[in-house]
Amino acid sequence: MPKHAFRRTGCHSQAAARQHQPDNNNGGQAMYKILVADDHPLFREAICSVIAEGFPGTELLETPDLDSALEIAREQDDLDLILLDLNMPGMNGLNGLITLRNEAPSIPVVIVSAEEDKQIVLQAITYGAVGFITKSSPRAQMTEAIEQTMNGNVYLPSDIIRANRTSSRRHHEEAHLSPELLYALTRKQLLVLERMAKGESNKQIAYNLEIAETTVKAHVSAILRKLNVHNRVQAILSASDVDFSAYLRR
Repeated sequence: MPKHAFRRTGCHSQAAARQHQPDNNNGGQAMYKILVADDHPLFREAICSVIAEGFPGTELLETPDLDSALEIAREQDDLDLILLDLNMPGMNGLNGLITLRNEAPSIPVVIVSAEEDKQIVLQAITYGAVGFITKSSPRAQMTEAIEQTMNGNVYLPSDIIRANRTSSRRHHEEAHLSPELLYALTRKQLLVLERMAKGESNKQIAYNLEIAETTVKAHVSAILRKLNVHNRVQAILSASDVDFSAYLRR
């Protein structure tokens, strides 16, 4: 194991004391294996506590810099998730995320950062992260974010996604959706896209619209195809300024 990395054998909390007790249902094997990559020991301690409480039996690895995170990712190819700080040594912003995704494309990465800029959040997803957790998030929200990504969903902080976008003319022109494209969507697809633009996950959309999650996934696929975009982030960017009420009145 890299010299700067270490394996956590317990957190300083009652919840963490349960973390490494064998699970009788899985032969003593860890439920998940998660790497926490952050240069702030207190935050690593905090996120460790959140994981231990929300996901008992998880094996945690920790590292304070990108180089050792890359080494761990190469050696520990059974990692279920990497929680990655944007500002730790070696990261150079989102470049570190790109490097990590290139080195270990099969391991999901969630950014955990003090950044709360909407464009950085969306860029992180564009560059391959499966989620973005702000360090100011409540414990319950952090747990929900990790659970969603473990279930194969993309997690976006809805409060940031709903925030008004900076009014750059160039960005507005790039993200503009023509009325013709929006009128090509069915009413249900418009409702799904509206909630996507608010940062809701497929699970949240399914609950709010009272439809199956598989139906939501089918709608999302159709939306991406009809809007001629490649991924969910592009759809969200494109739809951020849309007045959905004008199209839903038809």
